[in-house]
Amino acid sequence: MSVENETAKRTVTMDKVVNLCKRRGLVFPASDIYGGLGSTWDYGPAGAELKRNVKEAWWRDMVQSRNDVIGLDSAILQHPRTWEASGHLQNFTDPLVDCKSCKQRFRADQVDSIRCPECGGELTEARQFNLMFKTFIGPVEDTASAIYLRPETAQGIFSNFANVIDTQRVKLPFGIAQTGKSFRNEITPGNFIFRTREFEQMEMEFFVRPSPDEELKWFEYWVDARFQWYLKYGINPGHLRLRPHAQDELSHYSRGTTDIEYLYPFGWGELEGIARRGSFDLDQHAQYSGKDLSYFDEESKSRFRPWVIEPAAGVDRAMLAFLLDAYHEDVVEGEERIVLRLDPRLAPIKVAVFPLLRKGGQPEKAHNVREMLQRYFPVAYDQAGSIGRRYRRMDEIGTPCGITIDHQTMEDDTVTLRDRDSTEQVRLPIAGLLTNLIERIGWHR
Repeated sequence: MSVENETAKRTVTMDKVVNLCKRRGLVFPASDIYGGLGSTWDYGPAGAELKRNVKEAWWRDMVQSRNDVIGLDSAILQHPRTWEASGHLQNFTDPLVDCKSCKQRFRADQVDSIRCPECGGELTEARQFNLMFKTFIGPVEDTASAIYLRPETAQGIFSNFANVIDTQRVKLPFGIAQTGKSFRNEITPGNFIFRTREFEQMEMEFFVRPSPDEELKWFEYWVDARFQWYLKYGINPGHLRLRPHAQDELSHYSRGTTDIEYLYPFGWGELEGIARRGSFDLDQHAQYSGKDLSYFDEESKSRFRPWVIEPAAGVDRAMLAFLLDAYHEDVVEGEERIVLRLDPRLAPIKVAVFPLLRKGGQPEKAHNVREMLQRYFPVAYDQAGSIGRRYRRMDEIGTPCGITIDHQTMEDDTVTLRDRDSTEQVRLPIAGLLTNLIERIGWHR
């Protein structure tokens, strides 16, 4: 496992990826027609598919392919006492300073002087700022109806612990996983979709016996497993490293945390965190709710609250890392091209079908091939422009395979299959096309 590679260099800039995302329908600025809304983003047709594929890959590997993890989907709005018990009302804060001149706000720990980094104006004294979004439930906006948008998905898992063990046949060690939206009123969001106020998480709480040896064993297991997951889907190992948290930067619930960091164009940044939460959350919710959140162990005939290992990843950050690592520029037949060399399992569109000409029955044949394949894959159809230009459009959103219907197709029912990365082309019978594509793409429904 690569722990650190400080000499790794990025050749792609964030601006290039942002421009590609807007041009090809991956990611748009939210509320674009109104001038946008700071650090909020909409996912276009290609981006929505890519994001969905990232989540499905995580769910498939973390839940569906394992016998010791089950899934959950909890509500965004939780009882306000949830956040008292979890410590978020008291501890989920950042130090905030304001510029007295330009009125911009900054995190105090990211400002090196008493002067505003934007205009040079005087900064206020630091004050604590809670990152949770506050709203109201019901028709009356008063203290009794105050509620919060969840800042993490984890608490919905902990508050459902008793429901899960009462309804499912689970035995330690076991995990409960979920994906979903979370919200944090970040003071300084930015770097495209790296840090936003609305984002999606992929989190799993893995419950183990309350033993230091058991905790350490599973903590090391999940650090390695999650590191290997990014390699599996194409991340360059030189762009990943592990960074254990220092004692003074641990979250209020953490007994120890290691981040998987990625080398973004702006430097190393958190991609995923794996934390040892102990029994903090179950202890707190048991105290605040008055409910029994213990686990009965059949082997020892005893009750206890398990300890927890939590791998927590951001969907948006993972998607950004996959985009950055996949972005390449090269020259094909004398023309420069941009190509996203995404793992085929993550690619938004798996196959593109092109009739060489708009006549001679080729479009009709191409539509037949598309209809045959789209029962199994997301398939694009394009008949506008030169065939080379059509290939380039698909390369830019990472489509692994292109199929061309031409004169020979009309004679012998064969097609040209083009590979995105090598641009090599082979001739295949339509009858064997599906089997070949399944093998190339590694596709699983």
